[in-house]
Amino acid sequence: MSIELLSTAFNQKLSFSEENANAALVEQLGGKFPQLNAEQSAEQSQWLTVSQRFPEGLEQLNETLKARTYLLNTQELSLADVVVYSRVQAIVAAFTEEQIKAQRHIVRWLDLVQHSLSGVPQIAINLDLEAPREIKAKPEKKKAKPAEAAAPKKESKGKKVKADKKAGADKKADPAAAPAAGEAPANVEQKRTEKKEKKKKEKKPQPVKVEVPVTPGMIDLRVGHIQKAIRHPDADSLYVSTIDLGEETGPRTVCSGLVKYYPLEAMQDRYVIIVANLKPVNMRGIKSTAMVLCASNKEDGIVEFVNPPAGSKPGDKIFFEGYDLTPEAVLNPKKKIWEQIQPGFTTTEDLDVIYRKEGDEDRKLVNKKGEHCKVNSLVGAAVN
Repeated sequence: MSIELLSTAFNQKLSFSEENANAALVEQLGGKFPQLNAEQSAEQSQWLTVSQRFPEGLEQLNETLKARTYLLNTQELSLADVVVYSRVQAIVAAFTEEQIKAQRHIVRWLDLVQHSLSGVPQIAINLDLEAPREIKAKPEKKKAKPAEAAAPKKESKGKKVKADKKAGADKKADPAAAPAAGEAPANVEQKRTEKKEKKKKEKKPQPVKVEVPVTPGMIDLRVGHIQKAIRHPDADSLYVSTIDLGEETGPRTVCSGLVKYYPLEAMQDRYVIIVANLKPVNMRGIKSTAMVLCASNKEDGIVEFVNPPAGSKPGDKIFFEGYDLTPEAVLNPKKKIWEQIQPGFTTTEDLDVIYRKEGDEDRKLVNKKGEHCKVNSLVGAAVN
């Protein structure tokens, strides 16, 4: 593939928005790169997702590139190399000397990629920094098995050799493994060993699994407008709301257990924050396709809506500072992503909603303008 074609594909990629970009990249640019096998295609999909959450996942990228020239272990640049390069370039440009040493495999790979693409901005990298030597653990040597017994002693003339009943009883034995007339047992054993080794070689390598770090950026939070709410016909504690999220498919139906906290009239024509990528659930015969985000104080039995910034519109993206990422399409219940992240949601004395994680600074819930999402009165409340 020519350098010019790769550069064209790279520059074309920059015109895509990050929103749902991966599928469009593969569809429109995948054909301009070398063809991938099934294993490489699966790994490419994983890296396109992981790279949207950089700098999280950089250690995995560095470890993968330790034994590879290109990201998918191909002979030349792939779409994954170009896209991941475009998403990590600015991060590497800001590396300190210590970070360059720690992530040396990323730096080496990035320098290779940027020099393979003409007409793209390049960053200066010091590849001559002295880094600690990586010591690989040596595998334990297996003890040599005792040599096979020598050929059996010759039988005296006139005596018949009795067949081993156990060996002869198995009629389903592999014909290829059976000794030919006059063939020594040692040769038979050698054939069996060769056959086993052949089977091992024929086994297909397993695809590399990339563990994606769990972060608040996986949660799809948006502004929603409750157009109308009614009481659930079969559940006294539930409201059924029609909520506009600015989607072409129209408003969503959302069930929420707020009857004892808000009168029906307070549920009409108001703006709220919606968790939009939970798996839909049936609630007494009605499918609920999202969740309204609220703060609650169990001691006082008080529940309050999380209020979006003034002037918000249906569909506006909401996120915690530092986590403006592409969320999961639907949160997989088996991975317990919501259950791992939600316990960190709380409120401050200033009534801001924040994400709190040990060892990290508090991250406020904001919109693209940096405006805060607040509650009315609850301090130190759980938010879910």
